Amino acid sequence: MTDRTTTDDALDIDPSASEGDQAATKAAVFAAAERLFALHGFQNVSVRDITAAAGVNLASVNYHFGSKDALLFEIFRRRTGELNRERARMLHEAADRHGGKPPVREVLEALFAPPLRWADPAGNRQVSAQFIIRARSEGTEEIREVLQNDVSHLERFAEALKTACPHLPPETVYWRLHFCLGMVHNNRFAEFDRLHHLSGGATREGDVAALLSRMLDFAEAGFRA
Repeated sequence: MTDRTTTDDALDIDPSASEGDQAATKAAVFAAAERLFALHGFQNVSVRDITAAAGVNLASVNYHFGSKDALLFEIFRRRTGELNRERARMLHEAADRHGGKPPVREVLEALFAPPLRWADPAGNRQVSAQFIIRARSEGTEEIREVLQNDVSHLERFAEALKTACPHLPPETVYWRLHFCLGMVHNNRFAEFDRLHHLSGGATREGDVAALLSRMLDFAEAGFRA
């Protein structure tokens, strides 16, 4: 069911409030929504839940973002933008170190490391990582369209991998990059308990650096032949 605000609710928004107050309210709504969506899922969180958690007027979501779906998309757009800029920076630095031709392992590290660090329970970006995971499976039609069609952030990785793997046909590189993305999307810290049980206690990974090394060993081998 779509949340609606009443005329009386809307009148409670003070358009004469200072820019600082307006920005603080918008930031509070954004943070509360991201946390609630990450923890409980998109469909289980109402506009009323968000504004109550943020401590603001019920009309604040529509006033600052237009709608609940628009708020969802704004969080998704901002967080994925931040994540992909971090990946691009790492890839650029790797290219600088290697005369514009980074090796496969460093290309893959730029792809893997940022989302792993965000998902680390010991870090401060876990909520954002969980939100992005939710978005992939529960997102709005607008989010799904972006996920399906916007590949601009991946093109630089595909090109770097093709340069690093001249022995492989481009089609093969694209498929193997696709498989690597599956590793990123499905390798979550929350799933390690399952692996621990499967291995009879032989696996227990809570160290991001060690996990990244394991992933790189596996993925790098996939581009050798």
